[in-house]
Amino acid sequence: MRERWLTRNVRVLSAVSFLQDAASELLYPLMPIFLTAVLGAPAAVIGLVEGLAEGAASLTKLASGGLASLYPRRRLVGIGYGLAALGKLFVALATAWPVVLAGRVVDRLGKGMRGAPRDALLVDDVPPDRRGRVFGVHRTADTLGAVVGPLLGLAAYEAFDHDIRRVLIVAMVPAVLSVVLVFAATDHRPPPRRDDVRGLRDVVTALARSLVHPPADLPPRYWRIVAVVVSFGVVNLPDALVLLHLSQIGFPVTGVVLAYVAYNAVYAAVSLPAGALSDRIGPVPVFGVGLVCFAFALTGLARTEDHGTAWALMACYGLFSACTDGVGKAWVSRVLDAEAQSAGQGYLQGLGGLAVLVAGVWGGAAWGERGVVPLSVAGAVAGLLGAGLLVSAGRRAVTRSVGAGPGPSGGGGGAGEG
Repeated sequence: MRERWLTRNVRVLSAVSFLQDAASELLYPLMPIFLTAVLGAPAAVIGLVEGLAEGAASLTKLASGGLASLYPRRRLVGIGYGLAALGKLFVALATAWPVVLAGRVVDRLGKGMRGAPRDALLVDDVPPDRRGRVFGVHRTADTLGAVVGPLLGLAAYEAFDHDIRRVLIVAMVPAVLSVVLVFAATDHRPPPRRDDVRGLRDVVTALARSLVHPPADLPPRYWRIVAVVVSFGVVNLPDALVLLHLSQIGFPVTGVVLAYVAYNAVYAAVSLPAGALSDRIGPVPVFGVGLVCFAFALTGLARTEDHGTAWALMACYGLFSACTDGVGKAWVSRVLDAEAQSAGQGYLQGLGGLAVLVAGVWGGAAWGERGVVPLSVAGAVAGLLGAGLLVSAGRRAVTRSVGAGPGPSGGGGGAGEG
């Protein structure tokens, strides 16, 4: 059974994500401090930078599924990781916050370019009832990079006598290695016909078409998932604002980085079990538990300045990510056929990212001294959504149990697929 889902692509692309995330997360927890303390930007700029970066990624995600029909998927993944490496170079060399904005946008454009075709490659030849494990393994590797990266960054921060800019340059090493490793992945799909492909024009055309016309023939269950993801996205504050809150309640630079490492360690440790659990009981209840963890973490952070409590709440924040990120992708993949995987994943991730753009802008603008209002609002909305999903999953489980009557169950994994 293990061989049915732990394919070459799962192993290679998980290693790629480990390296790229190590590079991204080496600099990410330092970003709020770099913007405010080194470049002199206000808190609102942090929300703007992260919101616009996610918005750029979202627009690209909307087009990436369509582009996968014009270009080989592995090539799109390689270009995406290459753009991410280039964006990190912009950030490292920045002398003003607009350059950081440009670098983050380029980085996130790469993320948007690679996400949907990579997720489609991950589930090639994998049965639907094993995809929670696939995305769980991928998210575990990705998040282990987010544990190793900040630790390397912290070591470099001390070695370079607290020179943040030199630390940011170190992030280029794993970023470049990830680009090289992409070419060990395989794409069993025949190359697309190139008779009508004319480079940039097709990119622009695909983007415009995706913005105006969503992918055709997607099932109603898919659009219910879209509604949940977008509703949550508008309150899903960027992690950079959460880290800024830690700094504002007295965490030193090393404390902010180590709290972020703790968050990612929980995220990495729980991602695979959460994915496996979603294969057994369905993704809806697991996703709902993740939103409840988000609500508990953010409302708790808004109400405490105690560092020990904040550490515990960051661990709870890690549970949220583990129960929603890979599980959400597996949830989507289970309601789409093979031909719709790239387009469906890209459109969902694109709309979700645009919602996060909204969250970054309003969250940064309303931040104030410690972000109490945006943290509280985000937690309350997420708590309501999570409770709704858990109630819905419970009702479906009761209905199936009553309908099945005595005897063996009809099999795990069906709970709440749509």
